[in-house]
Amino acid sequence: MQCHVMIAGIGGVGSWVAESLARSGIGQLTLVDLDHIAESNINRQVHALSSTIGKAKIEAMAERIIEINPNCQLNLIDDFIDSENISLYLKQYKPQLLLDCTDQVQAKIGMLLHAQKTHIPFIMCGGAGGKTDVFSLRHTDLAYVKNDNLLGRIRNILRKEYGYPKGSDQKGRALKKPPKMSVNCVWYDQVAQLPDLWVNPNQAPQGLSCAGYGSSVMVTATMGMAVANLALEQLLKDFK
Repeated sequence: MQCHVMIAGIGGVGSWVAESLARSGIGQLTLVDLDHIAESNINRQVHALSSTIGKAKIEAMAERIIEINPNCQLNLIDDFIDSENISLYLKQYKPQLLLDCTDQVQAKIGMLLHAQKTHIPFIMCGGAGGKTDVFSLRHTDLAYVKNDNLLGRIRNILRKEYGYPKGSDQKGRALKKPPKMSVNCVWYDQVAQLPDLWVNPNQAPQGLSCAGYGSSVMVTATMGMAVANLALEQLLKDFK
């Protein structure tokens, strides 16, 4: 299929997205990540093996994809996406679809704003750290996301700083059904489960990534496969 998809973040979710799209015959993939594979990635990232520890994630993923589909055109960007460089990369590579598999708030907001500005279809992934129930996976507008601290923080910022529709009326009362924000999200409707080590709130992990929470390959792979499925549906729409 002569389609071009950009995947930002080739980790627990993004590696499974890339693998799934490669196995589905997507003709061109742009992989974006600055990170290297560590031993701690082996439990949840498809390209993380004893033989790939220390290797750049985009390079390890590229090697797998070439073995799957030698005809797939690959663009490798050894960088972390942020609110400034996303505009440059979108102009340079011109993907038909942008998939956000990162866990950084400002990176996710930057991708969203530039994707909407340039009318590139966009899917934003929620957090996978501390999630255990694969059957709680949801696909909704950002306005309806629950139990996801990462997406909840992004929603608040978009409403306060970027004029996105609010979820309350002029008196501050929550609306039964808030207006859509036109942000396509995949997320788990489950409160993050903290390991026993972090039961004491004073010892809880900092930030919103998987670090400290722990993560499961069943959770990351399920989300990755779901995002890949949505990507294929979007691309097939473009052909009709």
